[in-house]
Amino acid sequence: MHRFMRAIGFSTEGTRENRKRLLSYVVTSADESRVVSAKEGHLLVEYRKYFGDRIGIIVRGTFEPGESGAEEYFVDYSVPFLKAVAISSTDRVTFESFADKLEYVGICDDYRLGMPLIFYLQNMNELLSQTEPVQNRAIDVFHVSLSALSVKGSIMMPIEKSESDEQLMKKRKRERDELYRRAKTGDESAIENITIEDMDTYSIVKKKSKEEDVFSLVDSYFMPVGIECDQYSILGEIKDVNESINQITGEEVVILDIVANDIFFDVCINRKDLVGEPEIGRRFKGDVWMQGTVAF
Repeated sequence: MHRFMRAIGFSTEGTRENRKRLLSYVVTSADESRVVSAKEGHLLVEYRKYFGDRIGIIVRGTFEPGESGAEEYFVDYSVPFLKAVAISSTDRVTFESFADKLEYVGICDDYRLGMPLIFYLQNMNELLSQTEPVQNRAIDVFHVSLSALSVKGSIMMPIEKSESDEQLMKKRKRERDELYRRAKTGDESAIENITIEDMDTYSIVKKKSKEEDVFSLVDSYFMPVGIECDQYSILGEIKDVNESINQITGEEVVILDIVANDIFFDVCINRKDLVGEPEIGRRFKGDVWMQGTVAF
């Protein structure tokens, strides 16, 4: 996911030697580190270095015997990240590992989306350090804090809504949430009602979109995009705007508190990749790489 390095202020690709020096700097001057035992008796070590307010790089690797026989640190991979601070979901979470390297995604069964929410797990070493495998626990409900990185986004004006419109939307949301709760328990009538509602909504939007802009009809959305399971296209309301400066490059990044489909999370984007002026109440539209931290 190196293309998301620009989201935290590293927009210049740089040479391979420069990238090596950057990762070496993360390891030697890390703000946080965590060690767990890996397979074959090796130590899996994670280093974190912050380059601004809540933005940084994670480097993961192992200590193994080198050519001299002494233990050496071998870097496996690095990940840019935005530290999440607010609880986005409290629900059932399962974990799946990548096939080609030791990384995990979390799969959250959040009814607000009507589909599983998949996110890259930032605190993988905490998962691996659990004395009892998470899958064996009787209770598998966790607090999840979500954040996201984006390399392309735009600011849109909000949809004008009256107070009565707001009340009607809240009522419909409560009714739909209840349907999703029932559907998760296997209620066939709830599943049928959700299907009918979705078909009706699609029909209405399709008809009105011939005369109106679709973004004046759709207030927010949250849907998968591309072939990566943890990447989404989102449209959500901006609740807060913060700025951070990358200490190495001096590039400005924008951190937005977003609510999309009633899910709260933060989005980090390089200022040069953001079209428009972000303000509270406006909407952010863009593709994001969803990340998350789970409280074990």
